[in-house]
Amino acid sequence: MLAPHLPGSVANGKAAVTGAVGPQQRLKLAIHLPLRNQAELTQLLHDLYDPKSPNFHKYLSVSEFTKRFAVTERDYNTVIAWARANGLTVSAKTPNRRLLAVEGSVATVNRAFHVKVNYYRRAADARTFYCPDREPTVVGLSVPLLQITGMNNYVLPQSMLRRRAAAGTIESKSVTGSGPAGEYLPSDMRAAYYGNGPLTGAGQTIGIFSFDGYLASDVQLYYSKTGMSSNVPIKNVLVGGFNGACTAVSSPTNSSCDDGEQVLDIVNAIGMAPGIKQILFYEGSSNTEILNQMATDNVAKVLSSSWGWNPADAASDDPIFQEFAAQGQSFVSASGDDGALDSSTYYFPGVDPYITQVGGTELTTAGRGGAWSAETAWPQSGGGYDSSTPIPSWQQLPGVINSSNLGSTTLRNSPDVAAEADFDNPTVVNGSFVTGYGGTSFAAPRWAGFLALVNQQSVANGRGTVGFVNPALYNLGISSSYSSALHDIAGGSNPPTAGAGSGFNAVPGYDLVTGWGSPAGVGLINQLAGAGANQRVPATH
Repeated sequence: MLAPHLPGSVANGKAAVTGAVGPQQRLKLAIHLPLRNQAELTQLLHDLYDPKSPNFHKYLSVSEFTKRFAVTERDYNTVIAWARANGLTVSAKTPNRRLLAVEGSVATVNRAFHVKVNYYRRAADARTFYCPDREPTVVGLSVPLLQITGMNNYVLPQSMLRRRAAAGTIESKSVTGSGPAGEYLPSDMRAAYYGNGPLTGAGQTIGIFSFDGYLASDVQLYYSKTGMSSNVPIKNVLVGGFNGACTAVSSPTNSSCDDGEQVLDIVNAIGMAPGIKQILFYEGSSNTEILNQMATDNVAKVLSSSWGWNPADAASDDPIFQEFAAQGQSFVSASGDDGALDSSTYYFPGVDPYITQVGGTELTTAGRGGAWSAETAWPQSGGGYDSSTPIPSWQQLPGVINSSNLGSTTLRNSPDVAAEADFDNPTVVNGSFVTGYGGTSFAAPRWAGFLALVNQQSVANGRGTVGFVNPALYNLGISSSYSSALHDIAGGSNPPTAGAGSGFNAVPGYDLVTGWGSPAGVGLINQLAGAGANQRVPATH
């Protein structure tokens, strides 16, 4: 195994064992295989996003990526044969040979991987979780494995959605939205961040990542309560045998529907890009399998996630993020809602180098449905760095990291950009229209919708989709065109809600609260996609 599996508390023996998991209990696992030719892939990704390279935006298909960078078909079949010989049932094979989904009883898993799966108790919250007692190993397999996911549930998925602590008015700024009590609707975001131009995202598909299902009636309730409407088809993609039920992720087998996150993701992405071809709503219980399905489908060229999950899966997720970039898919992710990153506030994929992290802001517009007026940092915007990820080349450009923003010169800094995330947004939860919600959960799908507009114009210009936008964003940030493309947010800070540290300040230029800032309409679209015909004047800023 090339990557570790055990939570620290199990590895160091501090987690209390409460008993063995029953031998007949079933476990669903995914066997991950490492990429081949990593140096070649790293160079390819650089060239794909270098405008001076002859390979600029010459993206790979799934089959091309598989042929060049996945394990060979022979090795993949060897792993399949080994799994079956050890009593595991193969439940899914993947076209890119990145993983093999298997399942079996705990007794079978224990024998196959030379472990004993136990129940343990977390010291932090006394929650019981299951986990093997040692690192899994394999015998009789000549093919190296990267990781086995699904072997523990130490960390539950976390939605980046929050509700205002106390009922009442929005104290932090003027209330200028078109919704109830002046809260912001998706149409307000489109007006503020794009304007009233002709782009609608026509022809584009947005994929949404989710650990839970939702009620279709709740999406319609949102529209009926806000006076909005949409004809965009929403297609659910159930991954890994997921049944599509709406539950609460913390208790999926015994809970009522909790779909506030899922509903807001859908309506905010569509609100920014009301003419997209479709939403593909990916639902499952395994982050690696959901992500890999997004990659092997390769239909949605903009992908949005408002969730954080177990950092132990980083080794298996990062190769999929690289495949997204190689195939021209953009993946935007909420940066978190607990302020500056530390051991208490960090969730993967917070600092992965191949995704675009979206922080939060407090937005003021020039009235209901009006243009952008002002913006400051949202105090709970996730930002900072983590020791797990070295700094990427595009953050090493001169002028990005400086003494003002206090960013790391050796580690990957987050976020990259930002959008409205204050407690002035409605959503729907299990048949109830609710207000006072916020979080970078809102910021990520807003950026996803905006990138669909960018892709529409880029495709019309014959340049294909924009794919992984970070190299372009950072080069733009240090250029003379920065002020016409992004709203530079230079007020506010993000002290962590737990753990140590005072957080970071939003400062001129790049910072670890709002990144480079929020989109400034056509100015940013033209920079990323090339100038478009018949564009109207963007929202003022």
